[in-house]
Amino acid sequence: MIPDHDSNAQSTQGASAPPALALRNISKSFGDVRALHNVDLFIRPGTVHALLGENGAGKTTLMRIAFGLATADEGTIHIGQTRLSEADARAHTPANAMSLGLGMVHQHFSLVAAMTVAENIALGNRGRFTPAQVANTVREISERTGLTLDPHAQVGELSVSAQQRCEIVKALARNARVLILDEPTAVLAPDEARALLRWVRAFANEHPDHAVVLITHKLRDALAIADDVTVLRRGELVATGSAQSLTESSLADAMLGPHDRSAQLTEEVVPLIKRHTDSVGAHYVVLQADALTVHDTRGVPRVRQASFTVRSGEVVGLAAVEGSGQAELLRAVAGLLPVHSGRLHRPDDVGFVPEDRHRDALLLDASLTENFALRDAGVRRGRVPWNELAERTNVVLRDRDVRASNASVTVRTLSGGNQQKFVLARALDDAPPALVIENPTRGLDFRATAAVHTALHNARDAGIAVLFYSSDLDEVLTVADRVLVLHNGLLREVPRERDAVGRAMLGVS
Repeated sequence: MIPDHDSNAQSTQGASAPPALALRNISKSFGDVRALHNVDLFIRPGTVHALLGENGAGKTTLMRIAFGLATADEGTIHIGQTRLSEADARAHTPANAMSLGLGMVHQHFSLVAAMTVAENIALGNRGRFTPAQVANTVREISERTGLTLDPHAQVGELSVSAQQRCEIVKALARNARVLILDEPTAVLAPDEARALLRWVRAFANEHPDHAVVLITHKLRDALAIADDVTVLRRGELVATGSAQSLTESSLADAMLGPHDRSAQLTEEVVPLIKRHTDSVGAHYVVLQADALTVHDTRGVPRVRQASFTVRSGEVVGLAAVEGSGQAELLRAVAGLLPVHSGRLHRPDDVGFVPEDRHRDALLLDASLTENFALRDAGVRRGRVPWNELAERTNVVLRDRDVRASNASVTVRTLSGGNQQKFVLARALDDAPPALVIENPTRGLDFRATAAVHTALHNARDAGIAVLFYSSDLDEVLTVADRVLVLHNGLLREVPRERDAVGRAMLGVS
C-alpha cells in the first residue's frame, strides 16, 4: 500500500500561501463544441491534486491551456507569483510555462527514440549542447530524486517506466515546481506504479512550493495519494474538495452523474459481468502454441519456447511489463509476424485489434464505411460493394452502440471510446473463431471501458476464443478467465490472483 500522508498538515501549509497554479473562469470551445465553461482550478503548494473526469470532460484541455499548448477563449492563469491576464494567457506558450516552473508529462511520451537520455533532456534548450554537462545534470537529478537513469542509454531501448522517468527528469531539469502528470500509471506494473506514486507524494511533501496535478481514471490512486480532488463533467466543474471527504462512490457519481451508473467502474467497484462458469474442458482448442519462438522485425528473439492454449468460449488474459515480448507474441498469433520455431495452430480467420488504433487500425480522415472495408483489405478481389458495406457499417453502428450519425462521417469525428468500439466491432464482424486484442481500453473512460468489456464477454459467450493483453493488471484480473504472464520472453500460467500475477510480471517466483 502507499503510505498514508498527513493531509491536515498539507492543508495548513497551503492555506495561506499563494497558489502553485490557479486557473480562473476558463472557457474553451472548438467550433460548436464547448470543451470548458467557466472552470476554476486551484492547486495549493505542497499538495497532490487529482483531476478526474470521463474522456471528453475537458481535463486534458484544461491542462494544455495551463501549459500553453492550447489557448483559452476566456479566463486567467496564475503560475506561482505570476498572473497572466487574458491577453497574456492568449500568448502563453510551453516555453513560457516552463520558464515559470510548470512541467507536463503526457500520457503518450514525447521522447525521440533514436536519441540518448541526455540528448532528450537537452532537446529544446538554448545554447550549445555539452554532453558531459547534461549527463552530469541527469546523474545529479537521478541521485537527488531516486529516478535512476543512464544518461547514455538510447531511449528506444528503455522500458516504459524508464521512459516515463526520463520525461519527469526532463521536466525537473528545467526546474519544474508544478508537475502535471497525465495518466502516469496506465502502462506500469503494480510495483512500478506504487513506486511512482510514492515518489509523487514525496515530491509534494518535501518541497513547500512544489505541487503535482495528477490526471487519472484510477479512483484508488486519487484517493490514496491526493490531498485535493477536482472533477469535471462535460466541460464543467462539478466537484472539488479534500480527498479525505470523498469516496469512490461519490467520485463516480460526480464523474458520471448520480443517476447514470450504468457504466460500472470495473476496477473500483465490481467486475462488469459475472465470471464465466462453464467448464473450460467442455470447449475445443482454437489457439495452440507449442515451444513457440518469435523474433521481432530486427531478428531479436522476443518470445522463447512459449506453450499455451486458448479454447472456444474463454477469455485468456496476458499480463506483462511493457517490452516483455507481448506485442510479438500477439502479432504472431494474429498472423502478422512469422514464427521462428515451434508450432502454432490458429484458424485462418483471427480478428485483431491493435493497441494504437490511430496508427494501425484507422484512417482518421476516411469514412466509417471506408474504414469498415479495411477488414478484408488484401483478401477481397474485384469491385468494392460500397452500398453493401455502408449498410453493414450502419448495422454495426446500431448493434454495437457506436455513437455516430451515419456510416459516411469520418472517423476523426468520433470520440476515442467510439473509435475503439468501432475497431472491435469490425474485428468481430462475421464472428471469427478467435480474437486477439492489445490494451483494449487504454486511454478510455469508465463508460467506454465498460462497453468494451461487455463486447469481450459477449464474444466469449458466443464461443469465440479471446486472447488479450492489458498493461492494467486490474483489467486482466477483471476480464480474464485464465491468466498468462510473459516475463523476458518466457511464458507461464499463474493463478488469477493479484500478488501472484504481479510478482510473475517482475520475474519473481
